[in-house]
Amino acid sequence: MHDFRALDWRKALVTILMFAASVLFLLPFIWMLVTSFKTENEVFTYPIRWIPTSWNAAENYRQVWFGDYPFILYYWNSIKVSVLTTVISCTVSAMAAYGFSKIHFKGSKWLFLIILTTYMIPSQAVLVPQFILYRYIGLFDSHLGLVIIGSFSVLGTFMLRQFFMGVHQEFIESAKIDGAGHGRIFWSIAMPLVRPAIATYAILRFIWTWNDYQGPLIFLRSDNLFTIQLAMQKFTSMSGQFYSLIMAAAVSAILPLLIVFIIGQKSVVEGIALGGVKG
Repeated sequence: MHDFRALDWRKALVTILMFAASVLFLLPFIWMLVTSFKTENEVFTYPIRWIPTSWNAAENYRQVWFGDYPFILYYWNSIKVSVLTTVISCTVSAMAAYGFSKIHFKGSKWLFLIILTTYMIPSQAVLVPQFILYRYIGLFDSHLGLVIIGSFSVLGTFMLRQFFMGVHQEFIESAKIDGAGHGRIFWSIAMPLVRPAIATYAILRFIWTWNDYQGPLIFLRSDNLFTIQLAMQKFTSMSGQFYSLIMAAAVSAILPLLIVFIIGQKSVVEGIALGGVKG
């Protein structure tokens, strides 16, 4: 009985320490959120007022979303680019991963090794050739160009391949005996079994695309095509003296990431449970 009590005290101590650490990590975000609700006069008051005496949230967010530099347009641009890139990238990476893990053909290992070697090339090293190519084929200054750049991922193919390799070959052979082709096996058998991995990669791909600053900076010129990252940079340069507005813009910029993470985390847990039951 004494051992159980000691164990409970250890668990309680670890829980308290982890809670304190989480609060410490959340303090900057809480300050940012609270500051977005304040008037400009209260932003740098000392000591810090965690609860504003006068609330100005409606005006701050109105200026961010519908002011001279409306975020609603750039939100739509980022959502369009991020969603399309995530859907195409997950589909292409999953199909490539299935092909390299379950379809055996001559030279498949060497081809996969060549693909992996391209991951060692920094993205900055190919910016100039990409820029010249996009200008030549007419994809410069377009959302389609950004989507194509992010839709083919070596990391996604490698990560999903590891999960596809964990699908028992007996499932594949049984489906082939029943007359199913690789297309049917991929969509009906393999995909549900690796859904946790696909959900995880989809979350990562969406976050990477949403936070991408280099791609839009290089390949976009028209103001009406800007994504949220370029909008944040321009908004900060225009409203640098108004920190309450900058914090409101920052909160608006990270809100979709929090929503996607919460929803995606649930999907990952459900997918793992489903995969465990089926496996």
